[in-house]
Amino acid sequence: MKLIHQLSKETGIPIGTIRFYEKSGLINGEKKAEITTNNYLYYGEDVTDKLRFIQMAKAVGFTLNEIKEVIDVWYLKKISKKAQIDVLEKKLLQIDEKIQELKAMKQQIAICMKNIQNR
Repeated sequence: MKLIHQLSKETGIPIGTIRFYEKSGLINGEKKAEITTNNYLYYGEDVTDKLRFIQMAKAVGFTLNEIKEVIDVWYLKKISKKAQIDVLEKKLLQIDEKIQELKAMKQQIAICMKNIQNR
C-alpha cells in the first residue's frame, strides 16, 4: 500500500491529477482501519495498474469519460475480447472522422491563404 506521493513518484502522474482521477471515480484509495490519527488514503498495486491503463488510454485518444466507462471491467478482465475490439473499433472510427475534419480544415486554410496571396 502506498501513499499518494509514492504513487505519484512511481507513475510520474502529479498528485493533483491523481486526486482528480479519484474524485472522478476512476481510482479509489482506502484508509487503514488501524490508523485513526490521520485521513491518509493508501493505494494498492491495482491503482498503479489502473493509472498506467489511464495513461495508455489517454495517449491513444480516449477521453476520461470513455475510460471511466470501461476501466473497471477492462482492468478486471470482465469484458469479452469482442467487447474490447468493439471499443477499439469505435475509437478508430472517431479518429478517422477527426482526420477527415482536420483535412477539411486544412483545405479551407489553404484556400484562404491562396485568396490572400492573389489579392
